[in-house]
Amino acid sequence: MNDPTPPNPDAPREPLNRLGGAVAALCRGLIESLPGQLLMLTVGLIAIGVVLVYFPASAGYRLQWMMGRAEAAHLAALAADVAPGGALGEDEVWALLAGADAVAVSRVRNGMNELVLYAGPIDGPLVESDVRTTGWVGHVRDTVGTLTAGPGRFVRIRATPMGRPDELIDVIVPEAPLKAELADFSRRYLAYSVLIALGVGVIIYLSLFYLFVRPMRRLATAMIRFRDAPHDPARTIRPGGARNEIGQAETELARMQTEIRQALHQRERLAALGEAVATINHDLRNVLASAQLVSDRLATDSDERVRGMGQRLVRAVDRGVRLCEATLEFGRAEESPPVRQSVILADLLEEAADDALLVEGGAGIDWRNHAGPDQVIQADPDHGHRIFLNLFRNAIQAMAGSDAPAVLEVSASGETGFFRIEVRDTGPGLPLRAQDKLFRPFAGSTKRGGTGLGLSIARELARAHGGDIELVSTGPEGTVFAVRLPV
Repeated sequence: MNDPTPPNPDAPREPLNRLGGAVAALCRGLIESLPGQLLMLTVGLIAIGVVLVYFPASAGYRLQWMMGRAEAAHLAALAADVAPGGALGEDEVWALLAGADAVAVSRVRNGMNELVLYAGPIDGPLVESDVRTTGWVGHVRDTVGTLTAGPGRFVRIRATPMGRPDELIDVIVPEAPLKAELADFSRRYLAYSVLIALGVGVIIYLSLFYLFVRPMRRLATAMIRFRDAPHDPARTIRPGGARNEIGQAETELARMQTEIRQALHQRERLAALGEAVATINHDLRNVLASAQLVSDRLATDSDERVRGMGQRLVRAVDRGVRLCEATLEFGRAEESPPVRQSVILADLLEEAADDALLVEGGAGIDWRNHAGPDQVIQADPDHGHRIFLNLFRNAIQAMAGSDAPAVLEVSASGETGFFRIEVRDTGPGLPLRAQDKLFRPFAGSTKRGGTGLGLSIARELARAHGGDIELVSTGPEGTVFAVRLPV
């Protein structure tokens, strides 16, 4: 009975596809993993070393071979000198040349050039190699030429025989035996190099793996495990005790994980406390609203003493309401990242000063803006306006209780990559108790009923731009703040 299911034409390709996918995954593992990169680096460095050593080694082998031919030719020439009657027959010449693997032997002795042995005309290209004057670069070049040369070439070797520094042997030999022996040497060198490279590579790889790769993988694994469950103390890495840089990194990572876990725990407690404060704040505002209604009625009472106490109560309730609102606003605020753009500094300062004078009722204040129209900063216009609005309002409030002429002055000077904007006022200066806590929220206020959030928020906005705010000086002659913003 015939099978009704038609054959799948892609079925024979499925094993090949799986094999290709496995090879691709292996290649990705070698490229992306640290052990794979270490393996490729080790293999690559060993291969480069083998190649770099091969050419000098093969050139040395070629040089030894040519010196051997020159010495054999010198011995053949000495044998020809002691021949009976001073003459050699054709058979003796061929025998001596065959023993030296040469086709012609000549020498220079006592300034005389003498052809000692000769087998006849040389039929093929001829290359020369003077052992006395050729350097290592020349030998390497000639070795490559021998390995890549075609058949039928001859080599003319010129050398000084051992024990006869006053003589010069000039011998012509076929290049084919030299090429064959170089090929055999290359095969032996490759085999030995592979064995040595495998041994050395395994030792280097294992050494680097256990000294560096495994500790680094341990660090990476510890970071990933801690990221998944930062509240679990068991996820904190345990330093291995090594005294090198990796051991120091493990110790610092363990300390950092502990601090982060404590910070997260504290953050959770603060979040719970914030929710409780928000609830209390809501109820407190309702209570204060009722108290405000009562105090308003007391402030309009016909009895002067009652009316004065009511007015004081109104002011106290107002301060309480403002404190509640400021607390909620600060706790909920999450400043957005600055959207930087080119802003003319003079215009930004002028707009912030106008708003501050309007809000604080700064009539009679001498406003001086020394920023030039060509001074441009890279900042978020809204953030910049808030920074200087807070500084200007504080300065105006400080000068309100001073008998000195009220002057609010701003100047700007360039620094490397920044503008330094100094805000000066002629107020009475900051008290010592406020200077240490100047930029701390709810602690740095110098006026009654203040929350101290203005300078804290201004510094936060300036630092988000990569700048800062600092108190330059303060005293009876006035106060100077410096703002650094990027150009």
